Amino acid sequence: MEDVLGYDGRRVIVTGAASGMGEATARILVGLGAEVTAVDIKPTAVEVAEWLEVDLRDKTAIEAAVAKVGGPVHGYFNCAGLPGPPFSDIDVMLVNFVGARHLIEQVLPKMPDGSAIAYVASNAGLGWQQQLATLKELIDTEGFDAGKAWCETHPEAIGASAYAFSKQVINAWVASKAGDYLARGVRLNCTNPGPTETPMMPFFHETVGKHIVDAAMGPLARYSTPEEQAWPLVFLNSPRLSYVAGEAFYVDGGFFGALQTGQVDFSQLMPAE
Repeated sequence: MEDVLGYDGRRVIVTGAASGMGEATARILVGLGAEVTAVDIKPTAVEVAEWLEVDLRDKTAIEAAVAKVGGPVHGYFNCAGLPGPPFSDIDVMLVNFVGARHLIEQVLPKMPDGSAIAYVASNAGLGWQQQLATLKELIDTEGFDAGKAWCETHPEAIGASAYAFSKQVINAWVASKAGDYLARGVRLNCTNPGPTETPMMPFFHETVGKHIVDAAMGPLARYSTPEEQAWPLVFLNSPRLSYVAGEAFYVDGGFFGALQTGQVDFSQLMPAE
């Protein structure tokens, strides 16, 4: 069977396409025959159809970029993100969720029935269900300005790690809004990667601690490559997965299953006092 995943000739957007998972995703999609628009603050080395320079902290830049995007857009891959320090909590929240959500919502009218969105979250967002009441406050804000204002006025909710909080928000947002998006003919899902060899990793080693990152490896006992994270994203957004929506796809070498069944020492995942 040719074109098994059904991307040939389809128009897609990939954010964060300059490096890591986004670059790997863009490269795979180009190889599959998709017309790829790359969105990043830096240019990508992938030979995409179009690159749009966008800072997700800038509402005006987001809206100006979307105005340049032709329709229809059949697939949207949100791979942009910041790891935390040295970036501020507000920068992390804007890039990882508020600005990213605004870009998605601006593109949504250009997405026809059968389109799909795949959003990179993280296993750092595990346990979001216990924080749902707080997360819903941010999720239910409307638009960029209201989302930014909520983050600025609720530092206690964001807590010690804006990165982890942002990933909890993503998981909760996908679960909460998937039904609304389905009503518009668009599937919404996310992935929860385990530790991955991307340019972000040195930041995590420095700020969280390499021993904690290593403790989040699954039974596969190694970090993943960006390509190993990109293929599940491409799979999720394929029209072949037309009945999959509102899902969190764990791409973590077996970590989530091991954690749920007591095979992981949870104390190893906690920073030292």
